[in-house]
Amino acid sequence: MERHVKKIIKGFKAIDGAGVHLVRVLSNETVKEFDPFLMLDSFDSTNPDDYTAGFPLHPHRGIETITYVRLGMMHHRDSMGFEDTVSDGELQWMCAGSGVLHEETIPAAKRMLGVQLWLNLPRAQKMATPHYHAVSRDNIQNIPVEGGTIRLLAGDFADHKGYQASHLPLDYYDVGVNSNSTVKIPVGSERAVMVFTLVGDASICGTHLKEKSAASLVDGDMVNISAGFQPAQVLLMSSKALNEPVAWGGPIVMNTEEELDRAFDELSKGTFLKEQTIDD
Repeated sequence: MERHVKKIIKGFKAIDGAGVHLVRVLSNETVKEFDPFLMLDSFDSTNPDDYTAGFPLHPHRGIETITYVRLGMMHHRDSMGFEDTVSDGELQWMCAGSGVLHEETIPAAKRMLGVQLWLNLPRAQKMATPHYHAVSRDNIQNIPVEGGTIRLLAGDFADHKGYQASHLPLDYYDVGVNSNSTVKIPVGSERAVMVFTLVGDASICGTHLKEKSAASLVDGDMVNISAGFQPAQVLLMSSKALNEPVAWGGPIVMNTEEELDRAFDELSKGTFLKEQTIDD
């Protein structure tokens, strides 16, 4: 049965970090409808002044940050001692777990296009050991399908397997839809599914979405993504809803206000970091 759109969120312009211009799509106001997907920021600019200020050193706890750089580059450095750069079609995947400090610098490029997703961690794994993993182009399959192509960024598609998440399951697809075509994507009926129109407008299960919009989907085991006269590029993310309380303070997401207060108290006392070794 085809799914249908439950909630649409149109991104809005925002400035974050040291002065990075971006489109904020999901935030602390969309937690319930998009569980377990927390924040979603989109980057799309041909002007380096919009993004080269980057994101100076800052903390995270209780989440995973997954950054997909479709075009351009992003450099990562963290308190675990890991330093890495991904570019054109690659991912940075960081499990903040019990606590990480990291910074992201963004070199100038012809076009900076991509997204950063915050994926919530289950209550029992909020204080998991942090780790970092880069998914390179060589480990991303480009799968031809009727009506377009699917880049398997993470998880499974049909009999294809990509990078597997360590905590919550996540199927993450970059779906290229040809003009005047439809791509049909099977999804688990028990999964929480969202889509994001990265480039171009698209029809999601019969509902029109403008570019840079997210939609949560309900019911069914099939998602149909269609493009009109212009091709479209749509991100599809499928995971497991947690249905847990969320206490969100800036870069830290826990289950209770007490846990949130403790995290910020540890930051002020210098006891925030529990692990400081490279895990991956």
